[in-house]
Amino acid sequence: MQEIIDSFRPGLFKGKTILVTGGSSGIGLAIAKGFARLGGSVIAIGSSEQKLAAARAGSPDIRFEQVDVRDAKAIKLFVGGLDRLDVLVNGAGIARPVSEFEDETYLEVIDVNLNGQMRFAMAARPLLKASGGSIINIASMLSYLSDPAVPAYGASKTGVLGLTRHLAHAFGPEGIRVNAISPGYHKTDMTKALWTDPLAAEKIAARSALKRWGTVDDLVGTALFLSSPAATFVTGADLPVDGGFVVGGF
Repeated sequence: MQEIIDSFRPGLFKGKTILVTGGSSGIGLAIAKGFARLGGSVIAIGSSEQKLAAARAGSPDIRFEQVDVRDAKAIKLFVGGLDRLDVLVNGAGIARPVSEFEDETYLEVIDVNLNGQMRFAMAARPLLKASGGSIINIASMLSYLSDPAVPAYGASKTGVLGLTRHLAHAFGPEGIRVNAISPGYHKTDMTKALWTDPLAAEKIAARSALKRWGTVDDLVGTALFLSSPAATFVTGADLPVDGGFVVGGF
């Protein structure tokens, strides 16, 4: 990650508070670390105490808290207790392959991946208005493509792009920018079954323009850019970080 961090001014986010949901592992944790290394005061939210404990041990410069993105009251209470907020990264997400065709599971995935982002955005709105801050919603390449095993995940991530555009216009007059990042195939726990399968891993890498899988660090620079003064006129946008996968072909 050091080369990515070196691309930005040291202390760029000093005095800024950044809140990252889904920040106890994977993409969210990598993004949280990136902000912290540029001087930000970072709060990372997770739902699993086990993951939070492991993250705390490895990242003492980040504050980790347990908050359920499905609990509107808990979200309002937590965010309302902050003194300031400059960046909200909505990174919490789940996928339940195959079982998403069941009503209960389908609704759970939608609630976490889409409704959770709306809950945090609304709770953070007053603080972001005060700071002239921004929101980054984590979407997915499945906002554009289909995967027959995860209809709820695909629907929720497609919804994230719509939510991003609408909130950009709703919050824009208050000086709040709202953008999205759409990751592709990155090596995380969620994709482990694929990148540990040689045939599946090679097939996916072959479609990428860069002929490789992404790492979680590949998302960090984009998040930092969208939250920086370099992106002050960027809002309602989605930046795919997928190595060219979506525009490729097998």
